[in-house]
Amino acid sequence: MSKKKVFVREVVKLLTKNNLISLEESFQLQESFSHRAKESFDDFLLSEGIIAKDDLLKVLSQHYDVPSFDCRGYFFKKDLLHVFPKDFLIRNVVVPVERDENILIMVANDPSDQELLAKIGEHVSYDIQFRVGIYQGILDSIREYYDSAPGE
Repeated sequence: MSKKKVFVREVVKLLTKNNLISLEESFQLQESFSHRAKESFDDFLLSEGIIAKDDLLKVLSQHYDVPSFDCRGYFFKKDLLHVFPKDFLIRNVVVPVERDENILIMVANDPSDQELLAKIGEHVSYDIQFRVGIYQGILDSIREYYDSAPGE
């Protein structure tokens, strides 16, 4: 079974367990999403009005066993963002949000990606702590920052 199908199945289980959808809705949801190849599952859930953003962040946090982080409206620190090329952040759907001593907190759409730590390590030598964020929220925040940053 593909990683995407496993992710969808596990998130649907958590949605049902948290009483955010019924068991019947869980089957319909998996069937409906299986026909949407390009859209991310979290964006699908939000765009279809199936779940509220705060509930989705809670479920993603449970799934990945890391805290969640809502990128929308967050004021990103220029010095952290400029450590990484814009295309790296977009390609990996990840964004740095905070540095504390030798720890860098990164928001990722898939904090379980086994290759992500190595990719980040090509740019920084900090210890990395992940938060999980919503796919489109991360991408929109990166683009908004770079589009509005002077001289970018």
